Amino acid sequence: QVQLVESGGGLVQAGGSLRLSCAASGCIFSINAMGWYRQAPGKERELVATITSGDSTNYADSVKGRFTISRDNAKNTVYLQMNNLKPEDTAVYYCNLNAKRRYSTPTYDYWGQGTQVTVSS
Repeated sequence: QVQLVESGGGLVQAGGSLRLSCAASGCIFSINAMGWYRQAPGKERELVATITSGDSTNYADSVKGRFTISRDNAKNTVYLQMNNLKPEDTAVYYCNLNAKRRYSTPTYDYWGQGTQVTVSS
């Protein structure tokens, strides 16, 4: 089985920083991209940031300039450095893995259980 283990969530004050980590393990043939999504109360899950195997990155407009996504290919781990956090960043953050299975052409999406990030005023 493919498993995603997330860590780094917590409670911080506005203007503070957190770093989220997500380590992927299991039967992964190749990784296409990893990323972070979040879901706030009463809202749908939205993309926060993604990074491809070629290190191309994509950020939501609301986090550009504040969040940085990075990866460690040797450890199959993706990080999200979150600086200057705002109350509107409060949400459950989910790690996402887009990977190719052996003997299969399409890629598949795997999800972590989520980690709570709460930013107080």
